[in-house]
Amino acid sequence: MQISVTAILLALGAVLLITPLVRKLAFKWGALDRPNQRKVHQQVMPRLGGLAVFIAFTTAVLLTQQLSGHIIGLLLGGGLIILLGFVDDTRGISPRVKLAGQLVAACAVAVIPFFGLRVEILTNPFSDELLTLGFLSIPVTVLWIVSVTNAVNLIDGLDGLAGGTVCIASLTLAAVVWIETNRNAASPGQYEAIALALILAAAVFGFLRYNFYPAKIFLGDTGSMYLGFSVAVLSVMGLAKSATFISVIIPMVILGIPLLDTICAIIRRFNGQKPILQPDKQHLHHRLMSMGLNHRQAVLCIYGVNIVLGLSAILLTLLTPKQAIIFLVVLSTAVLILANKLGVTGVRSRAAYTTQPNKQQRSSHM
Repeated sequence: MQISVTAILLALGAVLLITPLVRKLAFKWGALDRPNQRKVHQQVMPRLGGLAVFIAFTTAVLLTQQLSGHIIGLLLGGGLIILLGFVDDTRGISPRVKLAGQLVAACAVAVIPFFGLRVEILTNPFSDELLTLGFLSIPVTVLWIVSVTNAVNLIDGLDGLAGGTVCIASLTLAAVVWIETNRNAASPGQYEAIALALILAAAVFGFLRYNFYPAKIFLGDTGSMYLGFSVAVLSVMGLAKSATFISVIIPMVILGIPLLDTICAIIRRFNGQKPILQPDKQHLHHRLMSMGLNHRQAVLCIYGVNIVLGLSAILLTLLTPKQAIIFLVVLSTAVLILANKLGVTGVRSRAAYTTQPNKQQRSSHM
C-alpha cells in the first residue's frame, strides 16, 4: 500500500469539483431538507452531500491504490450504505429499516472471509493473555460498525459537525496506526488503513468548504452514515486486529464524542421512558447552544474536544499498559462529569442550564 500525495490531492480536488454538481442533482432528485418549526434554516437545503464524498474517495482509491480484499470490502460496504442513505434522503425510510440496512452492510464486510474485516483478538490489559474471539468475531465486528455508523449519524445536527469530527478522527487514526507500524511488525491492513484514512480526511476536508456554517449542502443520511461506516471499518483494519489492549481501546477514544453522545441519548430516552429512536434536542451540540453558544462556536467547541481526544489517543500509544489504564480512568471520569453537567445524560447534577433550544439549532437525525 502506497501513501501518495497524489491520492490525497486527487480526493481533495475531486470533492471540490463534484459537490456543486451533486448539489444541483439533489434539487432535481428531491433530496431536500425542508424548513419546519424544528429546524433553523429558512430555505430548502440539499442533503445529498455524502454522495460527493463517496465519489471523490472511491475515485482516488481506485486510481491510486492497489486493490485488496480489505479495500474491496470497504468500497462495496460503503456503496451499500450510500444506496441506503440515498433512498432515505430522497424518499424517507423508517429508523428500523435504516438499521436493517446498516446491519446488511456491516454483515457483508464482516462475514465474507475474503474481505478480512473482523475484530479477531481481544487482550487482557493485566497480562499477555490473548483471547481469540472465534465465531464471536462477526457479531462483535458488526456491532462495532453499526454503532459507529449510527453514532456519526446521530451527531450530524449542525453544519460541518459530523464531517469535521470524522476528518479529525481519520487524521488521528492515521497517526496512531503509523506509530504502531513503526513500533511493531505491521500487517498489510495497517498500511492500507493509514493511506485510506488520509484519503478520507482529504475528501471530507474538501467537502467542508460547502458544508461548514453557513452550509450550502448537508451531508444527509447518505453522508453521515457513510462517514461513520468508513471510519469504523478503517479502525478495524488499522487497530482492532492488533494484539494489544490499548489498540482495541484507541478507536473508542478517537470516536469518543459521537459514541458518548449515542450512549447518553440511549440512557436519556430510557430514563424518560421514550422510544430509543425518538429524536430529541438534548445532544451535546444542543446543550452547548442552549448555554448561549452560536452555531459556529458550538461546532468549533466540539472540534476542540475531538482534537483533545485525538491527542489523548496518540498519547495512549506512548504509555505503558498500566499508565494507559490510569489515564483512561481519569479521562473517562472527566468526560462523564462534563457530560452530566451539560445535561446530555438527562440527569444533571445542576439545573443551571435551560432546556430551551437556541434559535439557531437544527434537529439531528436521531
